[in-house]
Amino acid sequence: MSEHEQQKGGSGALRTPIVAVLGHVDHGKTSLLDKIRGSAVHEGEAGAITQHIGATAVPLDTISDIAGTLIDADDFDLPGLLFIDTPGHHSFSTLRSRGGALADIAILVVDVNDGFQPQTHEAMDILKRTSTPFIVAANKIDTVPGWNPGTDRPSKRAIESQSERVQSDLNERLYEIIGQLSRKDISSDIYWRVQDFQKNVGVVPVSAETGEGVPDLLTVLMGLSQRYMKEAMAINVDGPAAGTVLEVKDTRGFGKTIDAVIYDGAVSNEDTIVVGGKNQPIVTDVRALLQPKPLAEIRADEEFEQVSKVVAAEGVKIAAPNLDDAMAGAPVRVVRDGDTAEVVEAVQAELADIDVSTEEEGVTVKADTLGSLEALVSTLEESEIPVMDARVGDVAPRDIRMAETAEQPHQQVILAFSVDILDDARRLADQEGVELFENDVIYRLVEEYETHVEEIEQAQQQQILDNIIRPARFEILPDHTFRQSDPAVVGIEVRGGLLRRNSRVVDFEGNEPDRVGILKEIQDEGEDVDEARTGERVAVSIDGPTVGRQIREGDTLWVEIPEKHAKILEQELTEDISGDEREVLSMYLEKHRNRDPFWGK
Repeated sequence: MSEHEQQKGGSGALRTPIVAVLGHVDHGKTSLLDKIRGSAVHEGEAGAITQHIGATAVPLDTISDIAGTLIDADDFDLPGLLFIDTPGHHSFSTLRSRGGALADIAILVVDVNDGFQPQTHEAMDILKRTSTPFIVAANKIDTVPGWNPGTDRPSKRAIESQSERVQSDLNERLYEIIGQLSRKDISSDIYWRVQDFQKNVGVVPVSAETGEGVPDLLTVLMGLSQRYMKEAMAINVDGPAAGTVLEVKDTRGFGKTIDAVIYDGAVSNEDTIVVGGKNQPIVTDVRALLQPKPLAEIRADEEFEQVSKVVAAEGVKIAAPNLDDAMAGAPVRVVRDGDTAEVVEAVQAELADIDVSTEEEGVTVKADTLGSLEALVSTLEESEIPVMDARVGDVAPRDIRMAETAEQPHQQVILAFSVDILDDARRLADQEGVELFENDVIYRLVEEYETHVEEIEQAQQQQILDNIIRPARFEILPDHTFRQSDPAVVGIEVRGGLLRRNSRVVDFEGNEPDRVGILKEIQDEGEDVDEARTGERVAVSIDGPTVGRQIREGDTLWVEIPEKHAKILEQELTEDISGDEREVLSMYLEKHRNRDPFWGK
């Protein structure tokens, strides 16, 4: 029996399912949440909708009012739905419980016009990794050209009232989303066609703008929660609270506080709690439990009211001493009957469960929460980017010193996700050449780093190319001897490759290459140039030979390539040199390998 299950029994009750909202930026996550919240305030009696820290509770009666004929409140035992107020990966990753995501169910918001975008894929990966059930809100149906809007209608009725052309257009977009889910190995359909929600994901057409489809969304969420999650929602209202830190904040009059979501049991004033900390679990006593006042009563100087007890599922601000090192995403546990050591051990075990593996060499990573740290490290692993050090918190000088120790220049970096970079750390990074990457979107952060690595690799390739002797062959033109010796100056045509100044020149008349001198200067129409390419006619000066003895007009000469350079060119730089250079290199290697088959290998 799990620790979670052991807490059940005695004073049993059903808690509210916790709902997270994810999706790509600008696809309407916040608008949809605002619409649900606004509809709840409009439909419910005053005070029916409860504002918690980081969450909004919508009771069953209010959901029933919004859903109309779609829901009969008598069919449900669950008390309603608790929506996480801050939509997106950030809150979802932060909110975790033992064994995965804290959210019981998620809404994946997808714009019907745009379909899957990078963050949609990222959200999908997180949902699959945490095995969180979800439904898809196909948002912005009101933007389909010709859409005739209504207010807060069920989506099936709203769609049936449209022209055939609009219905066809919308269906095409919806089935594109269903196809994209299929490519992720997820079977789905429009929700009213789904027979088994355990095998298929329901797609709900909605408009956060008009409210159309919101009744359906709430109906499906309640139906899934009631049917498949009822047993998991059983809690012991008198048992010790289990929760997760959402944020660590300064609160006027209370100092450092934590915003937490309690998902099991209860927490009361003066309870001893254990909170996951940066270095070790923090054992402290609750001084105050704070809830937001009803919207109408909020005053700037008195935003919260104190409560004596909070029962799951609920968001609460907890004031207690010594919370400076508390971590977002860490567990919160209430100690009962003096078993502090046992609870500390349980918190340590849960922190150890968070899968952030590091290697001896790699990049340094900082993130704002344990959940987002785990998500970022997982994304880096998928991109085959090793991580040397991964921690929660702002970027400090210690992190710069850590990044400095990486052997490879492209790993002397810090990837900072949704955290600040302290001024002294930024100065030290500038001084020591440690690159800082900052973003609050995981895939963009990884993309920026990958671009950086690409640029470094290109610069390194270019440096190698600049320092390596390149293949070239050229012919001395008839009647183009301008000076016979000391140095010989002749007119030539480049027959292939890239001819550079200060290259050793050989003649391959026999089986052995015969070194004839050093090509010192290149002139094109009287102007000194550094190089000449295939087909160009230039004048060159060659130190060493005499025209008519060691070299003659009509001779074909080659740039001498050291064996080590030839090997690098053939094995590592083939794609970086031009086609005609590759051809000259192949001919050059063939000449050498006629006498020594292993030359340059």
